[in-house]
Amino acid sequence: MSILASLSPRAISAPESGIVEVINYARGRKGLIPLWAGEGDLPSPDFVNRAATEALLGGETFYTWQRGIPELRQALSDYYARHFSVSLSQEHFYVTGSGMHAIMLAVQAVTSPGDEMVYLSPTWPNIVSAIEISGAHAIGLPLEFTGGRWALDIGKLEAVITPKTKALFINTPSNPTGWTATLDDLRSILALTRKHGIWIVADEIYARYYYGEGIRAPSFLDVMEEGDRVIFANSFSKNWSMTGWRVGWLVAPPEIGQVIENLIQYSNSGVAQFMQRGAVTALNDGDEFVEANIDRARKSRDILCDALIATNRVQTLKPDGALYAFLKVDGVTDSRRAALDIVDKIGVALAPGSAFGPGGELFLRACFLRDPKQMEEAAERLAGYITRL
Repeated sequence: MSILASLSPRAISAPESGIVEVINYARGRKGLIPLWAGEGDLPSPDFVNRAATEALLGGETFYTWQRGIPELRQALSDYYARHFSVSLSQEHFYVTGSGMHAIMLAVQAVTSPGDEMVYLSPTWPNIVSAIEISGAHAIGLPLEFTGGRWALDIGKLEAVITPKTKALFINTPSNPTGWTATLDDLRSILALTRKHGIWIVADEIYARYYYGEGIRAPSFLDVMEEGDRVIFANSFSKNWSMTGWRVGWLVAPPEIGQVIENLIQYSNSGVAQFMQRGAVTALNDGDEFVEANIDRARKSRDILCDALIATNRVQTLKPDGALYAFLKVDGVTDSRRAALDIVDKIGVALAPGSAFGPGGELFLRACFLRDPKQMEEAAERLAGYITRL
């Protein structure tokens, strides 16, 4: 038996990320405009960096609270009071080593090997692998794509629920489609989970990146009731330009707090305290920075989508939320090959839709959280490429 074959089948079956494949292929090329990953082009703000640096130099380098330092959990409580109009005690919040870690813990908390967890496709591929590596089965339900817009068919969602279904994974606003659930959508999803006695893992990482009315997208917090089985996953990555920090959080019922704390203990044993100090400052002092990031995304979204829609060869509408234009381009039948070709010919790096599962095969994803001037250049290059196909 080879060394590789002796490993766990679950580990061996974890696929290479189609997004990372493009990153590895294109990284370091001169003049490249990288729209591949879900992050912007701004570094973490100085006021956040300073808070973490001062804590590091001040000796905050020891083991710390598994659930997160009290100051950060209180800052999260205050943040939700400001932006979600809900009163949640510190006991609802758990600090994690990234949004991905938060999702992994939530999946582990609500599923057992052999269970099923339903997700909406196309989706961020890490979700599917998180479910499968945990021993559960990921069941994808494709969103409907009509006239450049994505929608959820609630009847089809109920049809895929079986006695083995333990949870629904709902990402809204969605990566990569930009689909954003309405309040009616959220009420209907909640009704299904109450009827079938299952959980929701709600990925609301992009809640603030919403281009409709209000300061954020509709949330399950707007419609849920006491006793509803919902765990929220979130991250500092997008709002505060902290992707490399790997700090996230969960919002969950206090009744399951010890379970979550135990899962944290046996995965990363807690987030470094000096990094948590930076996160406290991000929450308490970072509202203006987040608003500027959202404005930057909105402007670049409009630049990119207007230019590509004008070619009359791209099926898309401006997304209601998140950071991505998910583009169906006439003449593209292999999105992986197209993404590599676009890197070679025009120096723009996109993520292939095939990386996002069923329903995404003919699409390309572009992250538009970047300098609007750079987005003008990217849009011009892409429009030229598309019209030459």
